[in-house]
Amino acid sequence: MMTFEWPWLFLALLLPLLMRWLPPIRTEIGAALYLPLCAELPTTADVPSPRNRSQYLLIAGLAWMLLVIAAARPQWLGEPVGLPIAGRDLLLALDISGSMAQEDYELNGRAVSRLAAVQAVATRFVERRNQDRLGLIVFGSQAYLQTPLTFDGATVATMLNDAVIGLAGRETAIGDAIALAIKRLREQPDGQRVLILLTDGQNTAGTLAPVDAAKLAAQAEVRIHTIGIGGGEVGIRTPFGMRLLRQGSDFDAATLKQIAEMTGGQFFTATNREQLEAVYSQLDQLEPNARDQRTFRPHRELFVWPAAGALLLSIGLALVTLGRQR
Repeated sequence: MMTFEWPWLFLALLLPLLMRWLPPIRTEIGAALYLPLCAELPTTADVPSPRNRSQYLLIAGLAWMLLVIAAARPQWLGEPVGLPIAGRDLLLALDISGSMAQEDYELNGRAVSRLAAVQAVATRFVERRNQDRLGLIVFGSQAYLQTPLTFDGATVATMLNDAVIGLAGRETAIGDAIALAIKRLREQPDGQRVLILLTDGQNTAGTLAPVDAAKLAAQAEVRIHTIGIGGGEVGIRTPFGMRLLRQGSDFDAATLKQIAEMTGGQFFTATNREQLEAVYSQLDQLEPNARDQRTFRPHRELFVWPAAGALLLSIGLALVTLGRQR
């Protein structure tokens, strides 16, 4: 909608009427020089007719009104936009080692890999965190920062879904992934540093042990929630049809639980997609999305249009007056 920054300036519209109602200023006429040349000048002037005078007054009044409107600073206010104020600086550390290719999860009625199930559920989790700054770390034999902390959740979701098994190596460097997260989170405000670590294996690579990395995280006040996945049922084709076999858990549950306890986080296990979705729902409650109700309404200044109109009317009035005098 349109609004005015200084609406009180509309009182200036009454100034021409005020000048008309005020009594004229009278001055005493003193002695004057007599110029014989003036007697030869014509005594009649080209006085505009009453109709032309009314037109002049109308144009001048319109120009004055446009000037007052411009001085009142008309503005066009856009739709309210929520301020992107983060409640958390939250990093996701995703295991993309070779074991994540095992198809022991079900999605839309078909067997999918562990990574595909995680991508489907974690994407919805990222979309719900629209007031947080999110980042993504992927790790295998080495850990890499895939997306730095950003308010652009769509980009984080895209990079999450583009993760490929084996891109960072076939082994699992949990300690290095935690160390990389600490490096990215330690400069952020206290109480907002959160890491969600998701893995299906034991630490088999890297230069830093997971427990040592957890000690550094506790010192840096980085809270780590750990999620162990896998250990579900896998379908095996046999001469007697499809047979479901339950796999053993590859992840080191004791170490993951210790990491979470040392840093003030929680440890979760998810052997199927339903449990994985429940884990992310619990994380939404443990790490609430702090929403700020303040909004910002973008505005655009419009004073240039009435000011330009007043200028054009003034130029036109001046040209007509000069034409009549000639």
